[in-house]
Amino acid sequence: MANARSSRRAPWFKVRKSSVHGMGAFALRRIRKGTRIVEYLGERVSHEEADRRYEIKNENDSHTFLFVVDSKTVIDGGTAGNEARFINHSCDPNCESVIESKRVFIEAVRTIQPGEELSYDYQLGRDDDDPPNVDQIYACRCGHASCRGTMLWPPKRPQRAARPRKPARKTAAAKREAAAKRSTRRAHLKASRR
Repeated sequence: MANARSSRRAPWFKVRKSSVHGMGAFALRRIRKGTRIVEYLGERVSHEEADRRYEIKNENDSHTFLFVVDSKTVIDGGTAGNEARFINHSCDPNCESVIESKRVFIEAVRTIQPGEELSYDYQLGRDDDDPPNVDQIYACRCGHASCRGTMLWPPKRPQRAARPRKPARKTAAAKREAAAKRSTRRAHLKASRR
């Protein structure tokens, strides 16, 4: 029984130098699809405070530890944060971010093998006032065949072929979550440009 408990408490990943960008998070053991790996932690601040903290930052610097939770809250992983802040972006990720009860978790979307770098799609939004070189500022270096070349969503998302299906009814919680994700994409870019 002690071995089972200790293996559950063993860390899922270790932070070390990454070929993608700076430091990265690398699996120490097999992580099954659906596993909640880590919570993204840091000081919870308002959007105004996040902007204030990063206002002197060079606009060509894309490095940030800000994660937008909703229209009122930003997590600054650079202050009182944990190792989740080192999980890099990828256009073909093995993880995703999940916002639940105003908390952010990183979960595996497929089985991850030991030594593999953890990643999720940052899904940064675009704004009308973005600088002309915004794609270069937020360049992606994931190296996958499906790489967009940027951590930003494409200016125009590709249209999917329409397929007949029954319209899905969204619950109020699902609508709030979808709105928060849209807000996250828009606000993260604004906050991180500062």
